[in-house]
Amino acid sequence: MRALSRKLRSIILSAAFLAAASAASHAFDGHAGYYYPEPQTREVYISEIKTAPDASKRSRAAFVVGLATLQEKQSWHPGYHLFAKGGDLEKLIIVASGNGQYDTLFRLRALLASLTSKARSTELFSRSDQPHELNFFDFCKLIGFSQVTVSNGKDVAHQVKIR
Repeated sequence: MRALSRKLRSIILSAAFLAAASAASHAFDGHAGYYYPEPQTREVYISEIKTAPDASKRSRAAFVVGLATLQEKQSWHPGYHLFAKGGDLEKLIIVASGNGQYDTLFRLRALLASLTSKARSTELFSRSDQPHELNFFDFCKLIGFSQVTVSNGKDVAHQVKIR
């Protein structure tokens, strides 16, 4: 009976350790539950590009403000809002502004793909030798974002860590 009790205790401690390790791997996200629901899906994107030497909190803020300004000048609303958050504005958050938009992982990925063309039109992206081979995540790394979260603002969120 004691041997069974020790084994059970060992199993419980192992399970607790694994649960703690798993929770630590998804480090605390203070924006989940405020701007978007807890992400259901996560991925890591490894970019071959290096962060630009002049990338800074200020340049990330300017990117978000610049894109918002472009959106205001358009005759139509793109259906999402962009935010730069975190101590150094290193987290990019993209949230749908209406119901029924970007409500599947596929639609979220399509939005990210469409942002690639906007990124390719920037001066920073054009400095690259082959801007047509880069995507939006490469652009994010170039200006110093380390995380991108996209959400429908209701019940779907996808998070990408950029390395």
